[in-house]
Amino acid sequence: MKKVVILLGTLLVLGIGWYLFVYPYDYVVRMQAKTFPAAITQTLKLWAKENSNMSILEQKGTESLTMELSFGDSTHIYQWEIIPIHDSLSKVKVYAKDEVHSFKNKIGVPFSDTPFKKRTEKTLKDFLIIINEHIENFRVGAVVEEQFTEKACLCTAKETSQLEKANGMMRDNPLLSGTILKYGLEPNGPPLIEITEWNKEAGFLKYNFCYPIKEKDTLLDNPELFFRTIATMNALKAEYNGNYITSDRAWYVLSDFAEKNNLAISGLPIEVFYNNPNLGGDALQWKAEIFMPLQDAR
Repeated sequence: MKKVVILLGTLLVLGIGWYLFVYPYDYVVRMQAKTFPAAITQTLKLWAKENSNMSILEQKGTESLTMELSFGDSTHIYQWEIIPIHDSLSKVKVYAKDEVHSFKNKIGVPFSDTPFKKRTEKTLKDFLIIINEHIENFRVGAVVEEQFTEKACLCTAKETSQLEKANGMMRDNPLLSGTILKYGLEPNGPPLIEITEWNKEAGFLKYNFCYPIKEKDTLLDNPELFFRTIATMNALKAEYNGNYITSDRAWYVLSDFAEKNNLAISGLPIEVFYNNPNLGGDALQWKAEIFMPLQDAR
């Protein structure tokens, strides 16, 4: 009996020592979100972009992200781990740590509502409101296999962050539409973007923003503009409804579908936009078709 007590006491001391001096976090919060991991990580990045006290330190895929948050004289680190349950549900674990007051937090958190604990819970409740609002404001339809039909286009080329994609389109829209009028070019379908490079973890894009036109021999006087023909190709397609700022949510849905079904894709989507955001209206009524070319389709 004495040996058992000694063993249990030793294990208890070792456990407490590990928790206080080795375990890297001060507090863990668990929650659920009714969406897929990429929608959560992309919303986190936008949230950080819009708040000066937040920054993204590291991202690994769509299921792990590390944030730094500044609160007065305290710096908190949040390690987000997102576990997909199915296409419309994810479990989220947030491992929080105060870089300066970690030891104090570890002693207080298990026994009381410390200021660190309260602030962490409030911050994460605020985010949960944001992600739930976002979920209600976009839709991605069923994935089908469909052919993208060849398009001759007038285009501009952009390099930007993933979050700034729509802003680049809005900046170049008057140039493209004005050039079509200036040269008497005949439109041949709604505007589109063709992604030519996508760094998922860095959130960096290169893309062509294009207006499809009837082919015409024209000399352009603006070096920012060029003609390009996007070839016919087989692709996965999903319809997106919502603000075009977040149409990249469909990219992840298409990528996940391809992975689950062992389909090789280019990873470089094409988006076709059927509504003009400048006219306003309910964004859930805006439609875009998102194509993910099958590998070697280009």
